[in-house]
Amino acid sequence: MNNWNSKSIKKILLYAVLYAVLSAIVCFTGAIHPIFFVLYQITAGILLSGVIICAFETFKGPGAAVCLGLAMIILFVVIGDAVPWHVIPLIVIAVAAEIVRAVFHYTWNGDVLAAVIMSFSTFGYYGQIWFNRAYTYECAIEEMPAGYGDALMACSPGWALPAVMIAGAVICVLCINLTAKLFKIEKD
Repeated sequence: MNNWNSKSIKKILLYAVLYAVLSAIVCFTGAIHPIFFVLYQITAGILLSGVIICAFETFKGPGAAVCLGLAMIILFVVIGDAVPWHVIPLIVIAVAAEIVRAVFHYTWNGDVLAAVIMSFSTFGYYGQIWFNRAYTYECAIEEMPAGYGDALMACSPGWALPAVMIAGAVICVLCINLTAKLFKIEKD
């Protein structure tokens, strides 16, 4: 589809809701154990990539990434987490994905790269582990069971951030290709 019409709008809205719900699930996995908080990007690659690529393939034009990002921002507002640490990275991610898709003229390769970028939707949430450690530790002590904060700090050494980001991107691409096979998405 190349034009916004009622059918494409309904599909994009469905994908946006799925994207927000699955992103919330990614975030909730951190409550299971601190290692899942550290591994958010890998979980996001698994859960989000299929929805993102389907959204991009539904509409081969500008606006799809913004719709997904907007759904997440609305979710943050609803749950009371619309703070700059969460919203600003999400805006940057959505704009970057839109730019990549436009530069690649809305082709498969651009959509894959943009989907990898969009899979980082929870980065503002988990990136604080490395960029705002004292705040993350304090929040973990206040909000989580005893010992969670110490365990989180222990399983999040500095080298883990690039390792998790790379692994998450690779897993995202693998899941995108699996989604393309399962849903018979044509790669142009």
